[in-house]
Amino acid sequence: MKGASPTELLEDALSRGFLLKTRASASKIRAELQFFHKRLPKGTMEIRGALDLRKRQVLIFLVLLGLSRAGTESAHYSVAEETEIGSFVANLARDLGLGVEELSSREARVVSDDNKKYLHLDLLTGDLLLNEKLDRDELCGSTEPCVLHFQVVLENPLQFFRVELRVKDINDHSPTFLDKEILIKISEGTTIGTTFLMESAQDLDVGSNSLQNYTISPNSHFYIKIPDSSDRMIYPELVLDRALDYEQEAELRLTVTAVDGGSPPKSGTTLVLIKVLDINDNAPEFPQSLYEVQVPEDRPLGSWIATISAKDLDAGNYGKISYTFFHASEDIRKTFEINPISGEVNLRSPLDFEVIQSYTINIQATDGGGLSGKCTLLVKVMDINDNPPEVTISSITKRIPENASETLVALFSILDQDSGDNGRMICSIQDNLPFFLKPTFKNFFTLVSEKALDRESQAEYNITITVTDLGTPRLKTEYNITVLVSDVNDNAPIFTQTSYTLFVHENNSPALHIGSISATDRDSGTNAQVTYSLLPPQDPHLPLASLVSINADNGHLFALRSLDYEALQEFEFHVGATDRGSPALSSEALVRVLVLDANDNSPFVLYPLQNSSTPCTELVPRGAEPGYLVTKVVAVDGDSGRNAWLSYQLLKATEPGLFGVWAHNGEVRTARLLSERDVAKHRLVVLVKDNGEPPRSATATLHVLLVDGFSQPYLPLPEAAPTQAQADSLTVYLVVALASVSSLFLLSVLLFVAVRLCRRSREASVGRCSVPEGPFPGHLVDVSGTGTLSQSYQYEVCLTGGSGTNEFKFLKPIIPNCQVHDTGKNMGEIENFRNSFGFNIQ
Repeated sequence: MKGASPTELLEDALSRGFLLKTRASASKIRAELQFFHKRLPKGTMEIRGALDLRKRQVLIFLVLLGLSRAGTESAHYSVAEETEIGSFVANLARDLGLGVEELSSREARVVSDDNKKYLHLDLLTGDLLLNEKLDRDELCGSTEPCVLHFQVVLENPLQFFRVELRVKDINDHSPTFLDKEILIKISEGTTIGTTFLMESAQDLDVGSNSLQNYTISPNSHFYIKIPDSSDRMIYPELVLDRALDYEQEAELRLTVTAVDGGSPPKSGTTLVLIKVLDINDNAPEFPQSLYEVQVPEDRPLGSWIATISAKDLDAGNYGKISYTFFHASEDIRKTFEINPISGEVNLRSPLDFEVIQSYTINIQATDGGGLSGKCTLLVKVMDINDNPPEVTISSITKRIPENASETLVALFSILDQDSGDNGRMICSIQDNLPFFLKPTFKNFFTLVSEKALDRESQAEYNITITVTDLGTPRLKTEYNITVLVSDVNDNAPIFTQTSYTLFVHENNSPALHIGSISATDRDSGTNAQVTYSLLPPQDPHLPLASLVSINADNGHLFALRSLDYEALQEFEFHVGATDRGSPALSSEALVRVLVLDANDNSPFVLYPLQNSSTPCTELVPRGAEPGYLVTKVVAVDGDSGRNAWLSYQLLKATEPGLFGVWAHNGEVRTARLLSERDVAKHRLVVLVKDNGEPPRSATATLHVLLVDGFSQPYLPLPEAAPTQAQADSLTVYLVVALASVSSLFLLSVLLFVAVRLCRRSREASVGRCSVPEGPFPGHLVDVSGTGTLSQSYQYEVCLTGGSGTNEFKFLKPIIPNCQVHDTGKNMGEIENFRNSFGFNIQ
């Protein structure tokens, strides 16, 4: 910014260096502040005032920023400079909350920003130790605090921790004057109180160990004054306390001592030679107080940098001006030189932008009378692309398993010492590779496998990491990595079928081979050797171990015992196939065993009960119509399917043609009308036969008793297989029924007699006592549970007196739907009814 005032220059520096970096860390902002301070001229009060104001503002900002980010501060440690190698710094495992075993297993390492190994991490103890002696003055110069930044890198999984090590200063340097003798020319006409600038001493220490004070040897003309400085530097000024007299003393020699604040303090001295001159009333003046030039860092040695020129209105010796560097550091004196007569500034040693980006040079112009003026030359070093990118490998894995996905292959960092586009880098690898680069932290990258690899397809990969900057011309660095793919057991056995169905006839012989299963493994060697096993059944009640066994080598399945379809129709279980890899992989398949039924069970008659000592007798009224349901034979078969299909057949009968059996359900019905000539007792033998090959059969014997005047059929009890106790209960029921009927008959007679007596006792009028007439509906339902059709009957009970037929009606069945009006027609209907039920009449 040529022509800008110092205040404008400061505002520009602050806006670019601070206001646009509000998200930078506090240490970086502090470094920026010190950096821009060094670029400002030391003697300009206006700039210093502005800088003080900005510093206060930035410090307030730093406090607020620190409070807001207190939860994310890094680990901080401190160590004194020049501490011996191997000294203990901190226990990193405890501070990070990690176990020592975890540090070792995750391959923890300490990586510094400049790739120098200042610290060593002991993985056995978790201690952070010094790896070399640290020189704070060499590492940080005048920057305070001196903080070295490190990263603790943990792998598997990848994790970073920020560590800051503060190097504390010790008083190991004495203040030193660069000039062993300082020449000051003072006119004898100089007024009392006039100050004369002196060259300051240099002290590489900082803080309380740095330069603190100046003293002067006892004299009667001068004393030392230390003015306040905005940059907190201590500059000595020589103050005239008593007027000089050239005639009395033309030359004075004084000793100035610089003292630091160490314990014990150290000091350095220089000789001040004061020459008293004649009066010179005009000091040299520069056209501007600040000169700014830009110089590329590859400028050759001896090149011209700038020409600084001042004017003095005096004539003669008082008007002759000589130029010198003023308050110049050792770096400035080594890098630049000035022609004392012409004021030309030339390059003395090479520039390096990566080391120093700018120089602030104070130039003093002194005339022949000893008066002087000063200006500032700001030399900005321009960066050129002279540094190729650097690749630093932190860890590398040259062999990875083939089935691993997103496996860390390499961890590395890239660095370019240049700035701007020259320092911006692009990192890449070849296309069409199953690997990718993943940025992690700052300039750290990880090379990770993108997917699971297949060693059988490609066993080796050559990966080239290419890092290119964006400078002109572009510089690039390549790093080659060879990755080998190792074979692992990544294929589980696969069954030829997901489920198997095996059929076994019941009553098989033990150790019968019932089938085989098979699985294949795409791996090779021991990884492809498959063994078979039975898996625990899901049903805890299934005795699988006693039912089947499997050959572990070939998968053959054997039945261990004879199977019974009636006890176990089917069962299923899982078989496993496991290879011999490490770790072993396995798969499973479902095996369903179906037991095929054989006709090994004869029909079993449930009703009528055949083993009862008292046979069950069925009662049939002689007035029963054809198709009258006598009883039903109930039988079951333990087999299934066709083997359990039952058919019924009347095998023997006392009187053939009187009864018939329905072949499908075992119902026994009358085939014709009963007559008085039919015998009262009948014995029927019913054959029950299944449909198996060969068929099996059983017989049921029925006893039928024909009774007169009993119109309601006898029905068996609900139980499917009545016992002897049930037969006795039935006899009791019959006795109770007969007693009830007798009681009812006696009650009816008594009512009849009472009605007759009541009518005779009434003379005035005809009295009548009667019982309401009408049908009493009654319903009798089949409760045998065998599916017999239910029947309903109605009985008419009536007592009459007086006029009428005087007929006593008792238990006369009323069956409206079955009344016979036409004998011939009725017989035809009965025949059709019998044929419709499929009677088997013998």
